[in-house]
Amino acid sequence: MSKQMNMLKKMQDAMTKIQAELEHKTAEGTSGGGAVTVVINGHLKVMSITLNDEILEEPDKEMLEDLITAAVNNGIDKAQEMIQQEMSKITGGLPIPNLF
Repeated sequence: MSKQMNMLKKMQDAMTKIQAELEHKTAEGTSGGGAVTVVINGHLKVMSITLNDEILEEPDKEMLEDLITAAVNNGIDKAQEMIQQEMSKITGGLPIPNLF
């Protein structure tokens, strides 16, 4: 029983460390062929949004909103993949629902 508790403690410590590291790791989402770029960290927070100068030459509010939405969603998808990869280092690839 003590051995299992030690293993569980080590896993918990590793998860805490990875959670802290994920704050500084980022994923980049894009849309419109790079017209909009979004950087999202491992805590799924938007860190920055960059708009290509060309997209601002003929502003189309609706199109720009759609491109930003698509870039954010793309970035979130990539960040979630990054999180899963990091967590699989602890879980040995076993999917653990609601881990993050």
